[in-house]
Amino acid sequence: MTAATTIGELRASGYPDRTVKEELRDNLLRRLGGGEDLFPSLIGFDDSVLPALERGILAGHDLILLGERGQAKTRLIRHLVELLDPETPVVGGCEVNDHPFHPICARCRALVAELGEATPVVWIPRDRRYAEKLATPDTAVADLIGDVDPIRVAEGRYLGDELTIHYGLIPRTNRGIVAINELPDLPERIQVALFNILEERDVQIRGYQIRLQLDLLLVATANPDDYTNRGRIVSPLKDRFGTQVRTHYPESLADEVKIMDQEARRPAGNGPRRIQRFMKEVLAALTGELRRSPHVNHRSGVSVRYSIGNLETLAAAAVRRAARAGEPEAVPRVCDLPAVVESSLGRVEFDTIEEGREGDILSRAVRTAELEVLRRRLAGFDFQPVLGRFDDGFVAESYDLMPAGEFLGQFGDLPGLAKLLDRLGVEEESPGVAASALEFALEGLHLSRRLNKDSDGRGGSRYEAPEPGQQRR
Repeated sequence: MTAATTIGELRASGYPDRTVKEELRDNLLRRLGGGEDLFPSLIGFDDSVLPALERGILAGHDLILLGERGQAKTRLIRHLVELLDPETPVVGGCEVNDHPFHPICARCRALVAELGEATPVVWIPRDRRYAEKLATPDTAVADLIGDVDPIRVAEGRYLGDELTIHYGLIPRTNRGIVAINELPDLPERIQVALFNILEERDVQIRGYQIRLQLDLLLVATANPDDYTNRGRIVSPLKDRFGTQVRTHYPESLADEVKIMDQEARRPAGNGPRRIQRFMKEVLAALTGELRRSPHVNHRSGVSVRYSIGNLETLAAAAVRRAARAGEPEAVPRVCDLPAVVESSLGRVEFDTIEEGREGDILSRAVRTAELEVLRRRLAGFDFQPVLGRFDDGFVAESYDLMPAGEFLGQFGDLPGLAKLLDRLGVEEESPGVAASALEFALEGLHLSRRLNKDSDGRGGSRYEAPEPGQQRR
């Protein structure tokens, strides 16, 4: 990268004269040609979302991303910054990042006319070329485009003088990327103000016209079905976005688990934590079940943040047990799932007529998720050594603060436990992990109608064999 400090030096260095969209296109082509993984933290979009995004950038289009909440739309936009050059030159002291070869504001035009090739140039990093605005009903034209600055008028300038303007977010991000999240939330009169920004680049402020040839990429996000009825995107504005990119939730359990692992915060405490894969799969399957449920508002959706939050709650429940019981490690068990249900109840929008059934619907979804993972992990497994322990009236108990050693101690030396751990993909054996796997197996036997279970709804459970002829509870 050149170290030019004046326009003359910059011109002599051969710096390419490109628009922002040309810069993004060139950098994208170079990375595609090199076989680079464009956005490694975006999981599950490689064959669906990213191709549409790449085509839009190569076409030089402004973009609109449509998708329900929690589908990584904002993260996707922020990753676009990585396609900008590490640094870019601007006229020194310019409010709107004027290109040294093509100044657009009155101040820089006058400066270049006065100093010519000696006009100072400064270099700004790519992160200063990105601006993000969350659309809200109280957003004003002045916030996005600009307004007359009364202080500059008081200093003696005329109202018609371009130098009286205080530029808004969009002009200040000239030669960069502007993101507007939740575009339908913008009042329609504010959306109309964006028409010329996207096409003619004529900006009108307080009744007089300024010609600003802004050079930028505008990216907006919106929910495809505005379930809150807050507003809509006016048709002429929608028509000005050249490419629509449709996002989606993870399409596989494995992708959901990868995202959970990537995004979940580490729980408190310094001791070891072992969250087994099969427990994460239960949480991912729960989210998938809710997305399919007829009782859940599908226009609202069930965000990936729901899965992430549930994983954090599950880990926190295990840490709490380890701290209370003095265990050396924190390992989540089935008895921790009621805590997940309780903490996540308010995060799902239900479409049920009956009041108070939300908890039952969520608990039923958890059982369905457990059974789904059980069938995939333990189909055809010989449970007879476990079931044999329940002969002669044996009862196994579990509750949220029961130490792993106490839970395992009820079973003594249990044949087949090593095979169970192997089928569940356990790599490191420990009392906590063994207890987690065994309790999961008991829950599976209950859900497959081979054991009875009495539950207090807070993680306390009793497992026992049904008596001959008795209906399973």
